[in-house]
Amino acid sequence: MLRQLSVRNLVLIEGLDLELGSGFNVVTGETGAGKSMVVDALSLVLGGRASPELVRAGTKEAEVEALFDVDKGSRAEGLLETWGVPQEGEVVVRRVVAQGGRSRAYLNGRLVTAAQLAELGGELADIASQHESVRLTDPATHLEYLDAFGGLSEKRVVLTNRVDALASVVAERARVHEAEKHRLEREEFLTFQLREIEELNPHEGEERDLETERSRLRHADKLAHATRHTTDRLYDGDAAICDDLGRLAAELDRAADLDPSLAAHARILDDARSQLVDVARTLAAYASSIEADPARLGEVEERLFRLQKLLRRHGPTTTELLEHQRAIGVELQGLANTGARLEELEGEARKILADCTILARQLSRSRRETAEALADRVARELHALGMGRARVVVSVGDSAGPSDFPLVDGARLSRSGIDRVEFLIAPNAGEEPKAMRKIASGGELSRALLAVKKVLAEKGPAGLYVFDEVDSGVGGAIAEVIGRSMAMIAHHRQVFCITHLAQIAALGERHYVVDKTENDGRTKSRLRLLTPDERVEEVARMMGGTTIGEGTRQAAREVLGPRGIAPVAKKAKVKKG
Repeated sequence: MLRQLSVRNLVLIEGLDLELGSGFNVVTGETGAGKSMVVDALSLVLGGRASPELVRAGTKEAEVEALFDVDKGSRAEGLLETWGVPQEGEVVVRRVVAQGGRSRAYLNGRLVTAAQLAELGGELADIASQHESVRLTDPATHLEYLDAFGGLSEKRVVLTNRVDALASVVAERARVHEAEKHRLEREEFLTFQLREIEELNPHEGEERDLETERSRLRHADKLAHATRHTTDRLYDGDAAICDDLGRLAAELDRAADLDPSLAAHARILDDARSQLVDVARTLAAYASSIEADPARLGEVEERLFRLQKLLRRHGPTTTELLEHQRAIGVELQGLANTGARLEELEGEARKILADCTILARQLSRSRRETAEALADRVARELHALGMGRARVVVSVGDSAGPSDFPLVDGARLSRSGIDRVEFLIAPNAGEEPKAMRKIASGGELSRALLAVKKVLAEKGPAGLYVFDEVDSGVGGAIAEVIGRSMAMIAHHRQVFCITHLAQIAALGERHYVVDKTENDGRTKSRLRLLTPDERVEEVARMMGGTTIGEGTRQAAREVLGPRGIAPVAKKAKVKKG
């Protein structure tokens, strides 16, 4: 549902801020006042084509911003989640068009493509006019509407889940089959890698151990000299540091007899001597153990070279190398079982395909039965709308095109089944039914769309229906029928209708008027909500032309009813979204 609409610098609209309510909203105004510009603004914010002609002369850019409710669980919510657009039950759609015609689109402040905006726009609103391409004329949407009308959505979900399961099995089967084709080559390659690793038999962290040992062997003389020299200075040589520390500690300990506060310092010196004695003994053992060993150095360098060669391919550390070794073992085991796995997947695919075939056939039969009822309902609505000779066909044919699955009864199996659905209409007797988008007369197309929308008012996904002068070329009783049809749709959907007929305008729950003003040589269009008294004047103008008498005003009051709104059937709760 559309909550708010703001327009800036769009053609004749300098500034417009509109708050819409649920139910039936009507817009009227003199010819040329700019009513269609409101639809242009809506079309733009719903993903319509941007052009430089939309930018008001003398300004840098046009901007349209709209606030829509987003129903929980709706496809619109799913699209926003997929695109990473945060939302909490509502979305602000903003479209900016520069002078050169380039445009930018935003959803809740996040930049999106025009294609994304158009996809979301089809879920938020549907526009019906003599010049507007609408969602209902797209055959790709007709199957969804037929399923909704016939209450077949649950059956379709069951089929979709099974087809998804089949797709998963088919993808796995293709992967295993590809692996089987190259199994011998892959096995030889993996076995060679595994043999290389097993022959070396490395352990965790071995590269660090080998590098340390190599450094020790390479510099044995220097290390032996350094440790022996340190041992001599600390403990073994003349004037050893440990001897000096012992004498100093003893001297300070004797002084502590005179001043007890020195005892703690004497103990520290004694502890230091003990620790240095331990260091000296350890270094002495190290010096005795280390020696130049060219043979061992060669062994270490050879092993380190082989290990580093493996680490360059599977490392960079032995942790990754050993993990790769384990992964090779798992893959080799899997390759040994590919034949059995392939047979298992073949059987699983046959079983799921059989389930899908049964479900698709059942759904197809239900659709063909439902199609006749839907066509009859739409034809009856067209008769009431003054197209009594119109013939409606809801065509259910075989789905065609490439598929990852075997054909079912000669038709392509997809997540929605095996059917292709299209609404066909012959507006006049003797004509062959044709696609809705190919109906030549704009008025006939508009009424055909109105009829379908009324029948599907509780089923369609769009929360806002826009009707732009669908009453063109009619009058009298037919005009009132058209108006009441839109009022009935408004029981379930938000309706925004632009009309030039008083019979329809009088049925609206909120009445807006578009008019033009001129200031400093510039023309501006504005849209405002009418008060009850203003509404009487506007309906009287529509009924009586330029001259409005008291009789015309009284007739307008009678059409509008005592509260300024024409009496309509009791209203059901409006569905948002």
